[in-house]
Amino acid sequence: MTSRREFLASAAAGAAVAALRARGAQPASPELSLGFSLYGMKSLSLAKALSECRRIGYRNVELALIAGFPTEPARLSPEARADVRRELADAKVPVSSLLINLSLAADEKANASHLENLELAARFAAEISPGSPPIVQTVMGGAPREWEEKKAVMASRLREWDAIARKHGVTVAVKAHVSSAVNSPERLLWAIRQAKGSNLAVAYDHSHYALAGISIAESLRPLAPHTKFVHIKDARMDGKDVRFLLPGEGTTDYAEYFRLLRAVGYRGPCVVEVSSQIFNRPGYDPIAAAEKCYAALAPSLRP
Repeated sequence: MTSRREFLASAAAGAAVAALRARGAQPASPELSLGFSLYGMKSLSLAKALSECRRIGYRNVELALIAGFPTEPARLSPEARADVRRELADAKVPVSSLLINLSLAADEKANASHLENLELAARFAAEISPGSPPIVQTVMGGAPREWEEKKAVMASRLREWDAIARKHGVTVAVKAHVSSAVNSPERLLWAIRQAKGSNLAVAYDHSHYALAGISIAESLRPLAPHTKFVHIKDARMDGKDVRFLLPGEGTTDYAEYFRLLRAVGYRGPCVVEVSSQIFNRPGYDPIAAAEKCYAALAPSLRP
């Protein structure tokens, strides 16, 4: 059940969004495009999610190609995929990225399944936008303690990911995660450099580095030459527990964040990702969350 405080916060966010749209907050910074990941809108139909993102003011969306989501590729027949393309065209909201959840550290049987899933995602990317397919982005799996043991195998499998990406003419962007084997800029750079893939890139998400006390500047500068996608969210440690937050609920200075992105030459989507820690809570409202994030971020996007 929504509390009075949550209701008032949601109402305030909605009013702020309306005011920002009226002032044209986002067009002042066209080189950075604020988007929303439909990973945080699992309960909505694709058409409804696209409509709400456009109404709020987002300029692009990320589709979640994960089991149980409306755009899970394995469940989409050719007719259903055609419907997706029509809905995307009608909504006039570009797809910046496709979110999948793969692991480079899985056993052989699971790895084969992950390769099949990547093949489906790459094919889907090429289908929905043949001229300019969206980025396919994923974490890399494993646990931090497994890094030394599995890093050589992970680099080898990353080359297989690159081969699939090249086959379909897409880019696969890989992301460090605080709970994965690749959990630091150094490990991510090592994997990218070892793989030497022409169709590999970095998906930058500072929240995972913030939890280790690494600043935006410290993590972004070495990764910038490889970065083609940015996820936006906040995070904090609650004792020994990781807590992911909506943008604006933490301590991130987003004006500085966007300034640093420009300074290192990044031009592209900055996509809000709502953690499953948040959207699995009772009473979660995906539209209110999207409005709240837009209200927190859009003013900071101005140069």
